[in-house]
Amino acid sequence: MFDSPAAISGDINEAADHTARTPFEQAQRDWLDGQVWSRPGLGRRERRWVTLTCVGAADAPKPIEDQVHDALRSGDITIDEMLEFVLHFAVYNGWPKASHLEGVIRRAWAVIDRASGGSGTVTAPDNSALGLNDWSARIDSGTKEFIDVNLIDAPRPETPYIHAGILNFVFGHVWQRPALSRRDRRFITVASVAVCDALTPLHSHTGSALESGDITKSEMDEVVLQLAAYSGFAKAEALHCASAEAWARLHP
Repeated sequence: MFDSPAAISGDINEAADHTARTPFEQAQRDWLDGQVWSRPGLGRRERRWVTLTCVGAADAPKPIEDQVHDALRSGDITIDEMLEFVLHFAVYNGWPKASHLEGVIRRAWAVIDRASGGSGTVTAPDNSALGLNDWSARIDSGTKEFIDVNLIDAPRPETPYIHAGILNFVFGHVWQRPALSRRDRRFITVASVAVCDALTPLHSHTGSALESGDITKSEMDEVVLQLAAYSGFAKAEALHCASAEAWARLHP
């Protein structure tokens, strides 16, 4: 069951003043809040992932603070999921941007949690969450995960980037962490490679997301629109083209 546009508008941006004073504010109220977020083709949680990725990658201080606060305050994303998002975001958008994002999240959570009687702190993960420490087994596991996620053969571990980065860390660990589902990670990754203008990853991750069925074609079309709203129509056009090409290849 999807909420009404008015209800969604209030929930997604609690701090917004919906009395439009400028063309920008009118478009935000009538189109972004009133139409894009209320479309039934994609759940609000998935729209949150795309939006958080967009504003985080854009280094946009106020939108980052607003979107983090609203995602946590609404309950659409838990604090543990949000902190896990930071790690996945760091892989595809860079550690400095992720560092800023984590700081915003922790400050927002402290305010929200204390207001409801909590301590405002987060639970430190146990070292067991770091996964395998048998390095050969970890590379083997990363190779399998790479194939399962990307639906192509894994590269040979011939360089530090592939060996230590891709097979050991990104697919040997991050993609296997249980705090987010593979479907969640698909939305974050697709949005990330789109906002970063990374042509080869854009095509590979868009194609594998569609081929796996983790994101349907109609959902991908909604991702394109959500990304257009928060990262611009030019980047969304590139994602749209990659999606269309992948769909044509999969369904000739």
